Amino acid sequence: MAIEIERKFLVVNDCWRDAAESETHVLQGYLSSAGNATVRVRIKGDAAFLTIKGRVQGLRRSEYEYQIPPADAERMLRELSLPALIDKTRYQVRCGEHVWELDCFHGANAGLVMAEIELGDENEPFQMPTWAGQEVSDDPRYFNSNLAQQPYTTW
Repeated sequence: MAIEIERKFLVVNDCWRDAAESETHVLQGYLSSAGNATVRVRIKGDAAFLTIKGRVQGLRRSEYEYQIPPADAERMLRELSLPALIDKTRYQVRCGEHVWELDCFHGANAGLVMAEIELGDENEPFQMPTWAGQEVSDDPRYFNSNLAQQPYTTW
């Protein structure tokens, strides 16, 4: 079983921008976000993925991700996903021994910038960047599946 251990933080300034190693447009929608699993379709740059995530337990949850043809993903987003899509630009920024993913949201979630770090263990140490603010790992409002249903701009 694949396990994701992820911590999320709000981003408090733009000083990370000069250190960004990559920039990718991401469009994602949810086929299901109820019960024990969330099923997501994501187009990330020129690639597309179907991802199944289990319920969050602390900082970890099961995650299965499979690459799919982009044309299939586009059709799933158009025909099968719940109405609201997540539209964001993802940047990768190195800090210490880790590469962080920073998401700048667009559309109904415009103004929200979050940073995520994936860890190998819940207690793994990491360097906290100066641009990372409040941790929101355990706040379900910041789960992308919830941002699709209750966008940041409506809070």
